Amino acid sequence: MTAIYYEKDGDLAAIEGQTLAIVGYGNQGRSWALNLRDSGLKPKICVRNDESREQAQQDGFEVGNIDDASAADIVCILVPDDAIPKLPLTRPAGSLTIVASGYCYAFDRFEHPGDAAMIAPRMLGPEVRSCYEEGSGFITAIGVHKDETSAALQRTLAVAKALGGLREGAIELTPHQEAVLDLAVEQVLSPALTFVNGNFVANLLEMGIPLEAILTELFLSGEVERNYGLLRTEGFVAQLDHHSPASQYGQLSRRGRYDHLDIAGTMKDILNDINSGKFADEWDEEAEAGYQKLKELRDIHASKDIQAMEKDLMSKLGPSVNA
Repeated sequence: MTAIYYEKDGDLAAIEGQTLAIVGYGNQGRSWALNLRDSGLKPKICVRNDESREQAQQDGFEVGNIDDASAADIVCILVPDDAIPKLPLTRPAGSLTIVASGYCYAFDRFEHPGDAAMIAPRMLGPEVRSCYEEGSGFITAIGVHKDETSAALQRTLAVAKALGGLREGAIELTPHQEAVLDLAVEQVLSPALTFVNGNFVANLLEMGIPLEAILTELFLSGEVERNYGLLRTEGFVAQLDHHSPASQYGQLSRRGRYDHLDIAGTMKDILNDINSGKFADEWDEEAEAGYQKLKELRDIHASKDIQAMEKDLMSKLGPSVNA
């Protein structure tokens, strides 16, 4: 059965007297640093000499170069996955290295002496800070990749507790499980939803429904995100009662109408590429090529014209109207 950890399972005494460094001071790094400091820890920020270092200094942290983190007992690495193997870091025996994504450990991109673990908040970087300040915390995925000291889990749970990542429960996952799950949302679920939404829009446009009204129904009104909020706090069955009887009947009676489509087969193909490490190899090649394919894809699917259309639409409907 899957292990789930809570506040009672973390004890800051497990890392008492140990030095702590954070590599990276972006969306995740800054939130982690502020949360850990507010919990009584003293992280040193190790970054390049750029605007992130200036921000860390303004926030009152001790700062240093990336290689300065090598001397720390515990290092939290909070930079993009493809940048981690290139970092000028060495890790001594007895140290603990924590990443916020299982990717590098899962696909053998980052090996080093000492303990290796993952604390992966199921939350965007800035929200890691907001949830901590609100006192609510957030759900986290926690996993130990390598335990040379026999204390890797206890130390990782201590850091997770200070971060706010045990307040709503932490699910034990291996880095490989976390990486497959994370990439699956991005590569399997997101494209499928985009395809479905695209067909939804096209069919309603043919029936004469204005585009503004369709996009309002999909996301601009905020109704969908609030429904998902109810799923989170009440569950599917309880939130169903907030819908009209006609809505309930329509949702439930039309289930199965798409079952003849081979969605599962396509999903399995993409998942197999993720699970085997084939995508990781592809992404390495893309990085070495200067992200040329990514630039081309953004020109197609996230062009300036699309951005301008969205900006214009959101100026007319939604929160911006009252801004």
